[in-house]
Amino acid sequence: MAPYGVTPALVERGLRAPRFTIRDRDTILVPVPFGGLPTRYPYTLMISQADTEAFLLARLREEGGGVERPAVVARVEQDDEGAAVTLADGRRVRARYVVGADGLNSTVREQAGIAFSGGTYAESFALADVRLSGAVHRDEVVLYFSPAGMVVVAPLPGGLHRIVAAMGDAGEAPRHPDAAFVQDLLDARGPERRPAVVHEVIWGSRFRVHHRIVERFRSGRVLLAGDAAHVHSPAGGQGMNLGVEDGVVLGETLARVLAGAPDDLLDDYAASRRPAAEGVVALAGRLTGLATASAGLRRVRNLALGLAGRLRPVQRRLAWRLSGLDRR
Repeated sequence: MAPYGVTPALVERGLRAPRFTIRDRDTILVPVPFGGLPTRYPYTLMISQADTEAFLLARLREEGGGVERPAVVARVEQDDEGAAVTLADGRRVRARYVVGADGLNSTVREQAGIAFSGGTYAESFALADVRLSGAVHRDEVVLYFSPAGMVVVAPLPGGLHRIVAAMGDAGEAPRHPDAAFVQDLLDARGPERRPAVVHEVIWGSRFRVHHRIVERFRSGRVLLAGDAAHVHSPAGGQGMNLGVEDGVVLGETLARVLAGAPDDLLDDYAASRRPAAEGVVALAGRLTGLATASAGLRRVRNLALGLAGRLRPVQRRLAWRLSGLDRR
């Protein structure tokens, strides 16, 4: 995002976490430090999606652009010269190209007839933003493994932590997790020597995780980006980052085409983004598989991860993959 003039505001608002760690309760299995990466930003910047959107929208308005909400797409039609979008209120907008960035249940993707192959993980996930005390970290994102399942504990600005847990055999996650529910999760899966204590749940929900990639990122005058093109497990924290990459690459490519460059450049966008998405979906799937391994495989998993996690090349490789710098 640096070329678009929003990075200083994001860095000032967000919380810097220079390390990602995989732990089994109190035991560190794999530390992934970001400090050695060749970037001005050698850390995970923990910041809410709402803040990210607000800073981007403010910058867009400075350039004379804007975003209209709500606007529900009812139909997408295209011809050799362009595409037309009909909104639910009857308005019709015509342009040379349409970008479908309308999420998992994309109407644009469906109207363009683009297949969205993959599946859905069986277990539901619980999500909550909470206030914690005890053995909690403000400088790292932790993926905890335990016999009861996985839980991610990530620091957020304002003294909050985000909790994400796969329910597994524990059944369906509650629609609105309360403090007692989150406390039980952390007692069973989080740190043991100094347990984390939940004081307040600010917000919570449940969701299911899909792992899907579109058959193609382009169909004529329609192009796809973000969750409309790929969805995956939250393990590794890659979802919004990959969508932002799509937007940057597609925006720059579209600008060149609209300025007179060959339309074939958009085929290059479509061809390049699919392997990028495949790599992220595969990594997130492997992390999810490791995190949700059966109790019988836990000792073997921990031994293998513990041995591999001591190796600097393994740590560096994971840092490259999780940071997204391998896709630069």
